[in-house]
Amino acid sequence: MPKKLIDGFGRHINYARLSVTDRCDFRCVYCMAEEMEFLPRKEILSLEELLQVGTALIASGISKIRLTGGEPLIRKNIMWLIERIGALDGLNELTLTTNGSQLPKYAEDLKKFGVKRLNISIDSLQGGKFKEITRTGQLKSVIDGIHAAIDAGFEQIKLNSVILKNRNDDEILPLVDFARSKNLDISFIEEMPLGEIIEHDRQVTFYSSDNVRKIIDNEFGLEDSDKQTNGPSKYFKLKNSTSHVGFISPHSHNFCGDCNRVRITVEGRLLLCLGNEHSIDLRALMRGENADVETLRQAIEASMSAKPERHYFDAADQPQIVRFMNMTGG
Repeated sequence: MPKKLIDGFGRHINYARLSVTDRCDFRCVYCMAEEMEFLPRKEILSLEELLQVGTALIASGISKIRLTGGEPLIRKNIMWLIERIGALDGLNELTLTTNGSQLPKYAEDLKKFGVKRLNISIDSLQGGKFKEITRTGQLKSVIDGIHAAIDAGFEQIKLNSVILKNRNDDEILPLVDFARSKNLDISFIEEMPLGEIIEHDRQVTFYSSDNVRKIIDNEFGLEDSDKQTNGPSKYFKLKNSTSHVGFISPHSHNFCGDCNRVRITVEGRLLLCLGNEHSIDLRALMRGENADVETLRQAIEASMSAKPERHYFDAADQPQIVRFMNMTGG
């Protein structure tokens, strides 16, 4: 029988988000500061170490891995890692989160090497506003990336949009219509309070999932759905469409009771909760004497007793977590 990871609250942990880089070709205002200081190369896991972690995760009972960043597709030689993780015995699903800019170059190889599903971030369909939110991004490169992903034939492609009040809340319906026109799903995400930012006040820009849902329901109609994925999205089906709309609501609708995930940060911390600092230093284990997959497996299994029951995000609070989302892995 396959191993099972069970935490102290009886939750089955079968999903890991593995961050392969803290770097990104965008500088999205809700994700990082405009002038970022990235980790020195020696402090991030090598591709070989990332493969070792992936192997240990699967040996521990993880069956689904999502590669994240930063932007994972700008990591040098990333396809070497993706091909090898995709071939590991015991892995049922390999997925990837991306801003889409590199997909025209890599979509076909991602599909060939075993990536089944993609999450593509897009927060605006207006070139100027897209540039404002991403600081360095070009909308055309992302649209081209979405089309390249569709052409490559992935099992599922989902768009992700973070909605900020008075910034892009007027684009909720156009984004849904765009997803529907491409037969894609889309999830709307409440802004995560991770890292200190000065570009905007998160209390002012907070936009709840309930508001987004009401706007979409009034225009298109939403129906209950039993659709589930590895992540925390609560899905509804668009009427007269094959597309689903998801809502990720860390503030307004806490989803911790169903948590099935852990994260590996770019510097090798096994992060047990997005909104807490409970973690295990896997990098130290790998770079110590006599390090092997079995040592990592034992550490991963032992860490389950430290996984907290929930986070305590509050839209009105200052961030309790100082790390940015690019460090954590989306």
